Amino acid sequence: QVQLVESGGGLVQAGGSLRLSCAASGYKGSSYAMGWFRQVPGKEREFVASINWNGITSTYADSVKGRFTISRDNANNMVVYLQMSRLIPEDTAVYYCASTRRHTTAAEYYDFWGQGTQVTVSS
Repeated sequence: QVQLVESGGGLVQAGGSLRLSCAASGYKGSSYAMGWFRQVPGKEREFVASINWNGITSTYADSVKGRFTISRDNANNMVVYLQMSRLIPEDTAVYYCASTRRHTTAAEYYDFWGQGTQVTVSS
């Protein structure tokens, strides 16, 4: 059974940093691209960052480029990280990790999703 569990969210002041983690289990092999998305109430889920299966290629939304870094560790069970720096109040959202067979920014191609972790940035 495929499972994704996010952790690391919390409350941080503007300008601060957080690192989100997404622990994956139940996958056969590691040939999955992984992505982070975020959502605020009343808005559509927004792409944040993605990384291909071996960690060589990553893609970022313009709004987080230069501030966020996605990485992954495929040893043992797969873990995907989102290092968030220079946080701003507009980064406040529930952050979700998800997996896909193709490296894409489009949410509809992601097959499995975690339950989300809340990130709140105070001004």
